[in-house]
Amino acid sequence: MPRPRVIGLLLALATLLAYLPATQDLFINYDDDVYITQNQVVQRGLTWGGVKWAFTTWHASNWHPLTWLSHMADCELFHLNPGGHHLVNVLFHAANATLLFMLLLSLTDALWPSAFIAAVFAWHPLHVESVAWVSERKDVLSAFFALLALLSYVRFARENRRGSFWLAVFFFALGLMSKPMLVTLPFVMLLLDYWPLQRIRNPEAKTRNVRRCVLEKWPFFLLAAMSSTVTFLAQRNEAVASLAKVPLTLRFENAILAYGSYLLKAIWPVHLAVFYPLSEHTAWFLTATVAAVLILISAVVWLERRRSPWLLAGWLWFLGMLVPVIGLVQVGDQAMADRYGYFPLIGIFIAITFTAAKWANGARLPKIACAVAGVLILSACLVLTENQLRYWHDSESLFTHALAVTKDNALARLNLGAALEEQNKPEEALIEYQKALQLDSHRHELYNNIGKLLSNGGKPEAALNYSREAVRLNPKSPFSHNNLGLVLMGLGRFDEAMGQFSKAAKLDANY
Repeated sequence: MPRPRVIGLLLALATLLAYLPATQDLFINYDDDVYITQNQVVQRGLTWGGVKWAFTTWHASNWHPLTWLSHMADCELFHLNPGGHHLVNVLFHAANATLLFMLLLSLTDALWPSAFIAAVFAWHPLHVESVAWVSERKDVLSAFFALLALLSYVRFARENRRGSFWLAVFFFALGLMSKPMLVTLPFVMLLLDYWPLQRIRNPEAKTRNVRRCVLEKWPFFLLAAMSSTVTFLAQRNEAVASLAKVPLTLRFENAILAYGSYLLKAIWPVHLAVFYPLSEHTAWFLTATVAAVLILISAVVWLERRRSPWLLAGWLWFLGMLVPVIGLVQVGDQAMADRYGYFPLIGIFIAITFTAAKWANGARLPKIACAVAGVLILSACLVLTENQLRYWHDSESLFTHALAVTKDNALARLNLGAALEEQNKPEEALIEYQKALQLDSHRHELYNNIGKLLSNGGKPEAALNYSREAVRLNPKSPFSHNNLGLVLMGLGRFDEAMGQFSKAAKLDANY
């Protein structure tokens, strides 16, 4: 068997072994309920009704039908056994590592740098969230199709095979139907045209070549535009924050800090959390410092573009692929998310690895020294990944850790309280809910959960105000109306309760 095939196989096997503990994890109470554990359509498995629903729903504020179908297939095979669902994520991640190795090798013909980049991608602790969280199937699934699209595109660029071009378009479409964040992939193709394909670096015909490379990608840009439109429509009513809630200045400041955080965590991956709360106030000095560092890196990359073109390609890969999720269009309450770096950080790994290889060759370092350095880095990644995997075993571990490494994290307290409530610890859960309420008094879930706890504890009068406030904050939530109905039932106000149950049913047939 040729050496690259052996390396690819070993890479996949090592990744499977590294993530094997994830197959012992449980579902968590953050999004897994929306995608699986409380989603009756998904739980029915692969049915014609489910397929139609997957292609027509905006449930979870997204249009990603292939992601829904993959969860349905899991339920068909494993029912609600979380180990099977986790295993599929791990298999996709291992496949992605091998595909990345194949892509880089076909692009650069550099065996060991390609293998190293793929291994860092596979074992970097920042990617644990995308693999160990069942709801993030969309990350590993979309990356799988994105890598197949890039491999097909490279074959087209090398051999001018139109069949490979349209195969790349097909895989790109599948990737968008898994996660719309891939809308920037056509720009990655342009970066590959620059380096290492060198289709637009010929000085004598640079303008003509750039125009040709851009125009030939019209199917990709068309699909990206369509996906962006559908995604905005799916998210605008519920997920996208208004400018009144998150002002434009705060969005730009947070975007700068987020870029800096992704870069720092790629190099020094500590204090990783499932949720990083968006702060209403940012330190101007810190923002200015991070902006200066980013500008300085960009300047160095630009000055070195002729001698080290991979720097420009990798840096723009990183910056560009994060644009849809960097917060300029603020979706949700997070400042950033580890999962968003799953595909963009490949650019940073490329830039650093090929620069280090050039420096080592220039300094004529012994190959054994380079090998030892590479092994140490990968070993550190594996150790940190194994440590990070421990926190994903269950909801209590996950959100207790998030509270330990972040501050003012209302969502982490909310979900920790829910985990404690599931373990029949109502007093401890109520404490977490009340602490969360002090941090964020606008979360209808908190009022719902407190109302339910008080009602279940035989205090329906105390629960009523909380349940009413939950409905006021989110009148489109069927859960809020259903919960208020239960509280009213406990007070003997049956007509009012039936009215709330009716509203819940109109909003969601599951109620």
